[in-house]
Amino acid sequence: MENQNLNLLDRALGLDGPSEPWPLSGRVVLIEDCVETSGSFVLHQLVKRSLSPTSSNVIIFVAFANPFSHYDRILRKLVISLSFEGCNLVTQRDNKRFIFFDMLMLRCPDVDKGKSSEGGLVLLHEKILKTICGLPGDKKDYVTIMMDDVSLMEVAANGGSDYVLDFLHYCHALTSEFDCSLITLNHEDIYSSMERPTLILQMEYLADILIKAEPLSTGLATDVHGQLTVLNKGTSHRLGSSGNKIHNFHYKVKENSVEYFYPGSRV
Repeated sequence: MENQNLNLLDRALGLDGPSEPWPLSGRVVLIEDCVETSGSFVLHQLVKRSLSPTSSNVIIFVAFANPFSHYDRILRKLVISLSFEGCNLVTQRDNKRFIFFDMLMLRCPDVDKGKSSEGGLVLLHEKILKTICGLPGDKKDYVTIMMDDVSLMEVAANGGSDYVLDFLHYCHALTSEFDCSLITLNHEDIYSSMERPTLILQMEYLADILIKAEPLSTGLATDVHGQLTVLNKGTSHRLGSSGNKIHNFHYKVKENSVEYFYPGSRV
């Protein structure tokens, strides 16, 4: 991956190294946002990076919030570098690099067929596992599982946060078994009335990288839409270990791109 095409978010995530193996392999990434500052643009950028021409990644995308057409439209327009502009998800799907699970109606089939909410999530996990096992041998080591809205998964499970937690633990186990990465988006503010929300605390515990999209502490600004805080937890490997790193910077979401910059760097 060429360093001149990297932005501050890429660098905070450790994507400034070689693209093979995928720097996020075996890691869990949690994106947290709120009503004022949606973090969906982070998910879009990670889809785009994962499907770059220099990557061998296969994405299993579990969608609870939006249909395939929504993401295809956004990714076609999204520009994250001069050398990688459009991304056609239809082509990537046909090439078996983007596998899309439309779960927008997960709750309805469970109710109609008399299945429990837990059963629906168990079947979803089995479907993900079967998909990974069915990939060619050279692709099994380059899998990224993405989920676009954990809170809606909880809704689909009829409020069964324990079922959702079990499902996330099963998916977390896949990161060890297949060295795949797990990337999820959740809305932190919906748990604001709870003193110690178990689901969000457990997700933060499991995460190797925590990305928070938050409003500015000084309030709204015309040229700044919010701030990102990236906590990249330390890793241990045979060559040594690295400690926690915290990155904080501002961002502005444009029509076809996102601009990242340090506080005070713009006049």
